Amino acid sequence: MKFSQLLCPTLKETPREAEVVSHQLLLRAGYIRRVASGLYSFLPLGYRVLKKVEQIVREEMNATGSQEVVLPCVTPAEFWQQSGRWDKYGKELLRFKDRHDNEFCFGPTCEESITDLVVQSVKSYKQLPITLYQIHTKFRDEIRPRFGLMRAREFVMKDAYSFHVNNESLDKTYSVMQAAYERILTRCGLAFQLVSADSGQMGGDESAEFMVLAETGEDAVLVAKDGSHAMNTEVADTRSDLNRDLYDEVRGIEVGHIFKLGPKYCEAFKAVVLDETGKNVTMTMGCYGIGVSRIMAAAIEQNHDQDGIIWPMALAPFQIVILVSSMRDDALVAQAETLYASLVSVDLEVLLDDRSESVGVKFKDASLLGIPVQVVVGRDWKESGNYEVRFRKTGEVVSLAASEAISYLKTWVVCP
Repeated sequence: MKFSQLLCPTLKETPREAEVVSHQLLLRAGYIRRVASGLYSFLPLGYRVLKKVEQIVREEMNATGSQEVVLPCVTPAEFWQQSGRWDKYGKELLRFKDRHDNEFCFGPTCEESITDLVVQSVKSYKQLPITLYQIHTKFRDEIRPRFGLMRAREFVMKDAYSFHVNNESLDKTYSVMQAAYERILTRCGLAFQLVSADSGQMGGDESAEFMVLAETGEDAVLVAKDGSHAMNTEVADTRSDLNRDLYDEVRGIEVGHIFKLGPKYCEAFKAVVLDETGKNVTMTMGCYGIGVSRIMAAAIEQNHDQDGIIWPMALAPFQIVILVSSMRDDALVAQAETLYASLVSVDLEVLLDDRSESVGVKFKDASLLGIPVQVVVGRDWKESGNYEVRFRKTGEVVSLAASEAISYLKTWVVCP
């Protein structure tokens, strides 16, 4: 991609409504734009990052044997009435009527819809266990949307649901999903903590949150000083036997939550299968959510400096940015174009900054955007045939012979 063709409206000043650093930098770097309270458009760079997160999530979910589906965003009211959540969920549930006066909601989660689908499709214990997932838009009418993508009203989430003939099977899948979530967050380059949690509106008797550790996190987490476990303070507050001196008021951003729901929704929807003796058995259920767009914000909360974003390589919209020190120098321009074509030909993701801006502006924008590797085609190349290579995360600068550039950069991008 060439910068001169990229829709990337950067801002010099931080918008007033942006309270936390991820919100500030996503706006300033031209990744998102506000539409209304808690509603954001993803611009090209933001969309590229979102798709990077989605792909990691999809690969790890598929590796567990889960199957991808897509459910409607809009759910009939009778599904929620059947589960008992139509009245219990509260004002976060966006309710409306269609032209025929039928009631619907914009789903904040899809336990009801997925259970209805399974009731129609699964009849025998031989079809179990089964895990279905989707990566889709959700809506929760937050009373106070804030912090940009960290607490938006509309957001992208991966929600998965597993169905089982007994609790032993559910326990196995729950462990598989916990391991998958750990791999997802590790691949995203995030430091995180698994935390015992309250099941809240979802129901069930066991759940755990995945918290990305950051000072701006909304959640307070108690982490055992010996590192053996952690819990949300909502859970800690129910424990009269807890010695808080044994724990450290770490802040975290909840990016994932897994639940053992048990038979709650299956009982409500009469989700039964024939067991091996021919008897009807009510299924039991687990659900597993991860905030795709929230991971994008959490990654910035953990990875930034005074100059801008520092994307982990796996999430960066581009792996490499080529900076031409002067677009008036035909030799530099030609060399940058040659390098760009060579890197793209070996499947590297490259942004060529071909704008007629000063090299200082280009450096500033490259740091703001957070692209991991900056390659400068400038004076060094004219004098010695070398490129100046800068690494955004460490600040390291190396001089690289043009003849070695492709092999070096490909190796570094794959194994930084």
